[in-house]
Amino acid sequence: MVEKAPPPAGGTPPPEILARARAVATELAELDRRYHGEDAPEVSDDVYDALRRELEDLHVRHPTLADLVPFPNLVGAPPARGFRPARHRTPMRSLDDVFDAEAFRAFDLRVRQRLGRSEPVAYVAEPKLDGLALSLTYENGELTRALTRGDGATGEDVSANVRLLRTVPARLRAPAPRLVEIRGEVYIAREDFARLNAAMRARGEKVFANPRNAAAGSLRQLDPAVTASRPLSFCAYALGALEEGDDPATETELLALLDRWGLPVVPEASRQADVEEALVYHDDLGRRRESLPYEIDGAVFKVDDRDAQRRLGETARAPRWAVAYKFPARERTSRVRAVDVQVGRSGALTPVARLDPVELNGAIVRNATLHNFDEVARKDVRVGDTVVVRRAGDVIPEIVSVLLPLRPPDTRAVVPPERCPACGSAVRPRGETRGLYCTGGWHCPAQLRETLRHFVSRHALDVDGLGPRLLDQLVRSGRVRTPADLYRLRAEDLEALERVGPVLAEKLIAALDRSRRTTLERFLIALGIPEVGAVTARLLARRFRTLDALMAAGVEDLAAIAGIGPVGAAAVRDFFADPGNRAVLEDLRALGLVPAPPPEEAGPEGARPWSGRRFVFTGRLSAFGREEAQARVLALGGTVGDRVTRATDYVVAGADPGSKIDEARRLGIRTLEEEEFRLMLAQAEKESGAI
Repeated sequence: MVEKAPPPAGGTPPPEILARARAVATELAELDRRYHGEDAPEVSDDVYDALRRELEDLHVRHPTLADLVPFPNLVGAPPARGFRPARHRTPMRSLDDVFDAEAFRAFDLRVRQRLGRSEPVAYVAEPKLDGLALSLTYENGELTRALTRGDGATGEDVSANVRLLRTVPARLRAPAPRLVEIRGEVYIAREDFARLNAAMRARGEKVFANPRNAAAGSLRQLDPAVTASRPLSFCAYALGALEEGDDPATETELLALLDRWGLPVVPEASRQADVEEALVYHDDLGRRRESLPYEIDGAVFKVDDRDAQRRLGETARAPRWAVAYKFPARERTSRVRAVDVQVGRSGALTPVARLDPVELNGAIVRNATLHNFDEVARKDVRVGDTVVVRRAGDVIPEIVSVLLPLRPPDTRAVVPPERCPACGSAVRPRGETRGLYCTGGWHCPAQLRETLRHFVSRHALDVDGLGPRLLDQLVRSGRVRTPADLYRLRAEDLEALERVGPVLAEKLIAALDRSRRTTLERFLIALGIPEVGAVTARLLARRFRTLDALMAAGVEDLAAIAGIGPVGAAAVRDFFADPGNRAVLEDLRALGLVPAPPPEEAGPEGARPWSGRRFVFTGRLSAFGREEAQARVLALGGTVGDRVTRATDYVVAGADPGSKIDEARRLGIRTLEEEEFRLMLAQAEKESGAI
């Protein structure tokens, strides 16, 4: 839960609060203008919502701010130049937003109180499409005018362009009213958006940032031929003015009527009997969000009874009978309190921003990575800045950008350190990377701790029970200075640590003893060689079979292995050429850790089902980790690449895929959804006798 705001403060607000409120209000007005007037939003809806809520919270805590800093209350923006302005017969309202179940239940309570009802209210639920609002006017069944939302009262006449859209009928199916305004959304489906951007990229043109920008920019082209070339879709969901026609009694009947007239309606719309059913719908839609063919950012709930809607009425901005329940934010805003530096296993120095706590994707975020100091400079992040924070999946959140209009005058620049904050060693760049690295190696306690954690982890030597807390104590006490020192530990050494008794000490010694009997593949993973993960470790173990043969290999031998390449080859060669690393390896062997070669392959390379097939992975896999998926491809004779090239046969796409999908579509390479890949994998393993 997010910490609750303090109670309202009376009197004139403090100068810093007044300055912040003015800055946020100014920024909101500019974002409104950019979004509605130019179809060029500078931030995501999540960030806009966060700023709007911040100003609302300031108004609640400091009531006198309402007079000093009025809240921007735009529904849209004035019509842009190039299109003839025209007034809507009935205003096009926006929607109020809620962001959690408590706020949605509060909305439901207000609805029932205003209606004077104690019994449940039914709602019609629909996905909240991320596109451009549009109003269509049909007279005697014929399409006569199409307007954008504009400022809610006056929109832009885009009739010539809309008549070219295949999903907007030129004539309604009979029987049609004398005049009707139909409201809906113009959008671009996910696959159409990917193809559009791929085509624009191939022509050397600037691509669209997201489907909403693409839809809005495509519809508002002065040349209708450009609009006709874009894959725009339309979905109807509401009525405006209606003359000499039957007015549906419910939203459910309205959607059915729109469908009978030949207008597309969203198939996921459905009636919910009460607020609890509506909440179930919202949660289910959120789980299916990424599988839908179009982008959505929440669900819209409307009171089903249209007579009740009329009695509830509207505010200047939004109806009181409908609300948009947004999904958890993918991006939010926060302020940078400080920037610390973390030292990783490789010695990389990573600046990490300490933030004001903010709820993001259902978790409270207090830290965000800045990756490296080049990124800090490029984004111009300073202590005291308001920043946009993103959290994808379960990875550490990152700072996307700085909201420069909200920068206070007393921010402090972030200066790269000249010495490692953990050990005081000199800091240097390494190779062609953009980061800074500590030169202390295993003499640096931060690097040693991370190295040991990786060394004993489940995917490496799997020393059960030897967790971060115990490893930290071993490093601080000086008992362990290299991974080899782990195998010199005695039970009494472990018993000297906090919360380690004789029984646990004996179990740890036994686990360390078992880990001496490992495979070359696991041993290579445990060493933490740069550029060597599970896939590369398996390739190296299969090719060289013994540690001595691998240590004697030259760069040319290493680079000749499909799937490794010159960068990985150089990293492996440099690791084994380092005298300190070789000394630790000899120490480990003297202490009984001699990795076994992999088993002989069951048959010739060409006999395996996926021999000659090249796979590239993008996004997050849900059934198993990417390392496991890649290893299973290799076991079937396939190869795995990091980049999509014309030599790639398949691109496997998990959740939140990156630009590799666009590149695959541009090159005409087959893409596999995770479920499709899993079915192929199971069939191939069955054929090979692996299962």
